[in-house]
Amino acid sequence: MVKSNKKQPNVIVFFTDQQRWDTTGVHGNPLNLTPNFDRMAQKGTHVQNSFTCQPVCGPARSCFQTGLYATASGCYRNGIPLPKDSKTLAQYFNESGYDTAYIGKWHLASENPVTEPNRGGYQNWLASNVLEFTSDAYHTELYNNANEKVELPGYRVDALTDAAIRYIDEHKDNPFFLFLSYIEPHHQNHSDDYPAPDGYAENYVSRFTPPDLAALGGTSYQQLPGYYGMVKRLDEALGRLHDALKSLNLSDDTIVLFTSDHANHFKTRNSEYKRSAHDSSIRVPTAITGPGFENGKRLNQMISLIDFPPTLLDAAGITVPPQMQGRSIVPLLRNEDNEWPEEVLVQISETQVGRAIRTKRWKYAIEAPDKDGWDDSSSDIYIEKYLYDLESDPYELTNLAGHEGFSEIREQLKAQIINRMVEAGENAPVIKDAPLVKSGQRSPDLIF
Repeated sequence: MVKSNKKQPNVIVFFTDQQRWDTTGVHGNPLNLTPNFDRMAQKGTHVQNSFTCQPVCGPARSCFQTGLYATASGCYRNGIPLPKDSKTLAQYFNESGYDTAYIGKWHLASENPVTEPNRGGYQNWLASNVLEFTSDAYHTELYNNANEKVELPGYRVDALTDAAIRYIDEHKDNPFFLFLSYIEPHHQNHSDDYPAPDGYAENYVSRFTPPDLAALGGTSYQQLPGYYGMVKRLDEALGRLHDALKSLNLSDDTIVLFTSDHANHFKTRNSEYKRSAHDSSIRVPTAITGPGFENGKRLNQMISLIDFPPTLLDAAGITVPPQMQGRSIVPLLRNEDNEWPEEVLVQISETQVGRAIRTKRWKYAIEAPDKDGWDDSSSDIYIEKYLYDLESDPYELTNLAGHEGFSEIREQLKAQIINRMVEAGENAPVIKDAPLVKSGQRSPDLIF
């Protein structure tokens, strides 16, 4: 590796798991859960309309590491390891003289501990493949470069944050790229609950329920307090990270991207927490600080997780490889990109073979009727599943698919989704119309 004399910016990805956009103050949450994130959004760059391109853990991570849609990398569902010939963010940063590190949840291997060939090129390793299976809220178990088990003290968020701060301090004299991947506020699988730090969940009992969850119920009433407590502790960790950068005189030289892999619908849209086309599954909080992202900028364009790999490379002065399927947002900050797409594409797996696009006003989703979301990555035939007018129905409670009076917008959105699927490397599918719902009739799929 070629060592640098500085000053390429350091880059940190602060990656949470299953965090809804509306947990944050800048998106209207009244509980003051995220003062540090809100400060990032107000003083740095706030990506107002930020969406995952795959609402499930492993595929979302494959998209971030490779800059490819999950169907292009092959990691379209959980349990498919990242191909060894995939070129990752870490490798691009390695080639540019950076020290690279991964801390936390990986979810892109078929083994635990993860051996060196399956670590995506990260030089420094302190991670577990599926962290929710090897740890609990107060028992954090990771593996180091030598595949030795490392047990870290404290609440799990704090344990990972402590490790990240140690890494930053030890590598402050050379540019570094650190991917810090938390499991919170994901549920703890073996108990199906949200274990907040002791004393935190009690502060949020019956305090605030987002309108979609209030209308649909699900498990939110019993699980939101713990979920909010986890979000609060994550935000405190974010503050600690920024404090460490400030104390080490690195704030002005370090890009920090905060985002999440997907969101959480609390068993309202299907039998679990994600894997649907709704904003409650796909919309996430995103803010960026550091060189090039200062001065309270707000982006209102529709921006996808697939856009962050090229953005980070571009911001670090590294040439964006042509095979990456997203677009850097750096030109948007300079008012140099007047042709930004008006929609984001979402691929959905495991519970279904589905696709969706989200514009500022519309949500349009399709589903393959005869495919299995675990065994099949795509289809040549889909049927319209959802159409939401987000201007009049922001919480997606009335499905307009098949309703008379929307044929023109459906045809427009159908053409857009086919175009985006082809751009992502898929075949142009046939999309069948939803069953007709005549004026005055109720859709048989009114809410879901």
